[in-house]
Amino acid sequence: MSASRTERLLNLLIALLNTTYGLRRSELRDKVYHDTTSTDVAFGRMFERDKNELRHFGFDVETVTDKGWGSDDPATTRYRIGKESNRLPDVSLTPAECTVLILAAQLWEHAALGSAAVNAVRKLQASGGLADAELPPGVQPRIRPAGQAFEDLVAAMHAQHPVSFRYLAVSTGKEEERLVEPWGLGSRFGQWYLVGHDRARGDKRFFRLSRFTSAVTVLSKERFTAPSDFNVRDELASLPELPVQTAVVDVAAGAVHGLRTRAAAKDTGAAPDTAGTPPQAGRDRLSVPYRDVETLAEELASYGPRVRAVSPPELVTSVRRRLAAAAAFASAPVPAIAFPARVSSLSGAAHRHPRKRTSEDQLARMLQLVPFLVHNQGLHISEVAANFGITREELEADLRILICSGLPEGYPDDLLDIQWDDDHVTISQDLDLKRPVRFTVEEACALLTGLETLNGLPELAEGGALESVTLKLMAAAGEEGLKAAALSAPEVGPANLAALETAREAIRSGAQLRLRYFSPLRDTVSERDIDPLRLYSLDNTWYLEAYCHSAQGLRNFRLDRIEALEPTGRPAAESAEPGGSVPVKLFTPNDDDAVVVLELTRRGAGLADEYYAERTAELPDGGLLAEIRFGSTDWLPMFVAQHGGTARVLEPAGVAEASRQWLSAARAQYEH
Repeated sequence: MSASRTERLLNLLIALLNTTYGLRRSELRDKVYHDTTSTDVAFGRMFERDKNELRHFGFDVETVTDKGWGSDDPATTRYRIGKESNRLPDVSLTPAECTVLILAAQLWEHAALGSAAVNAVRKLQASGGLADAELPPGVQPRIRPAGQAFEDLVAAMHAQHPVSFRYLAVSTGKEEERLVEPWGLGSRFGQWYLVGHDRARGDKRFFRLSRFTSAVTVLSKERFTAPSDFNVRDELASLPELPVQTAVVDVAAGAVHGLRTRAAAKDTGAAPDTAGTPPQAGRDRLSVPYRDVETLAEELASYGPRVRAVSPPELVTSVRRRLAAAAAFASAPVPAIAFPARVSSLSGAAHRHPRKRTSEDQLARMLQLVPFLVHNQGLHISEVAANFGITREELEADLRILICSGLPEGYPDDLLDIQWDDDHVTISQDLDLKRPVRFTVEEACALLTGLETLNGLPELAEGGALESVTLKLMAAAGEEGLKAAALSAPEVGPANLAALETAREAIRSGAQLRLRYFSPLRDTVSERDIDPLRLYSLDNTWYLEAYCHSAQGLRNFRLDRIEALEPTGRPAAESAEPGGSVPVKLFTPNDDDAVVVLELTRRGAGLADEYYAERTAELPDGGLLAEIRFGSTDWLPMFVAQHGGTARVLEPAGVAEASRQWLSAARAQYEH
């Protein structure tokens, strides 16, 4: 990260914002750039790059010329930025509107646009537009990460760069290289789709992300223009739902209860498969309904040697391909395991895997920092750092650049004036940077798509707050808000509505519940008495956080694995309290957890965020080392098999070996 470039861009911005008449290039070169060594041509190139960078932030750099002079004459052309250029319009929200807005932003906690949603809320907070609001205890929906491909596609879509990837074609069952202009991303029938122009076929095509077989490559040197009236939700509405098909699988006797509950038919051993082979002794033959073969293949691969896919052939091929890829990765040479020094988190949250920071990132943060300080005078420096998700050292580096930045002449009254000598940060001179910049397209997409997703929850749609805050943000976002039509999030309505309503009522009334619950790790069904605390979701998969009297601790229960749920007639214990994180974490690390080191390929890098990696380290091939805490390592062989060659265990060595044996036994079923 170049501090000098950040300071130069900030000083250029301040100079152009604080001139009415405009500044000539020669004045800027002398007073802002202090450039005396480069040639006119070299300086001109640098100045054009910096102007483009400011335009990237949305500041309209105006060109002013005197009458009778040409606009291409650098000696007479002047430059300035209007005071209102790229300023976020005033947005005043009621507490009810703030509640749904914060819920919409939290949808993206671990998905693409998570940082954009945080930045957008911070801008509203800096402008004084957010009122105090309490989140409802029974509703905390979130969007499940769709993998690294989703992250890369969102970035390419907003930057208007084509992408290439390998794709498992539905028509041929073969992997093909695709070159696509990404117009939009959306979820339909529980599947994420890319909609775009396939250059090889010369037409619009739909691509299921579950059928990507390689990482996405962004062609950053090329650009495209999407149709102006494109709306991904309308496009996906034309897709018919995949038909229900039947898969035949052989399952070890008494095992895989979850798969058995979905089986439409069962044969104990007489019926042969399509090759005329009956199931082996000790195996049950099940008929399992499914819609997407790749989704079912991912599940069956995770069961390892306990399940063998029999038909259809494309399902067998997909399972074998996943197991082979996982086995090859698990047996590959192990890279050197080295992590950066552990740094404590200011907010108590796990660290996301690092991305190289640039001067543009730092400038974007500073443009949020100044208005935030104006509206939050006297905050402790640690609170400011925590709000921006950076360390105190990083914040002080930002502040040191800010206090050295100002108008070209550089007199004391012409500089940003920020004090933090007593660890409480105050600002007395803001040089017209006191209002946050307008939403970027990513920020507008994060909030507006999140609000649209919340329409699937009737209790939030009632009362008009959801509709009114959407209209206010659309007006504030302007043209960038229109681009939110390129993204459509999944439905967040629960599949097990009865269990959700029972749990919600128990939370409201403080009642204890008894549930019968299926645990896929233990492959057993148990009965427990619980004190329900709060509900949350990932897409339409809902979870109940509760104090479990059997385990004597907090546990998270998937609603679709609850086979029965009813009140016990007793009140919940008053001492039971939910975990401290907001939104609630699906995976909460404890001090006695096992520390596991995973290697993730570039396609699987998003798993580091999903499982709250404590430390990460980038690998030369674009992959990632991730150190993660797990309450139990017994299920990690299933985890490795499920992800089909994008994740493997490196340490502990015993877990890595157990994974290799699991994969070997699973593949042995298909050797014939």
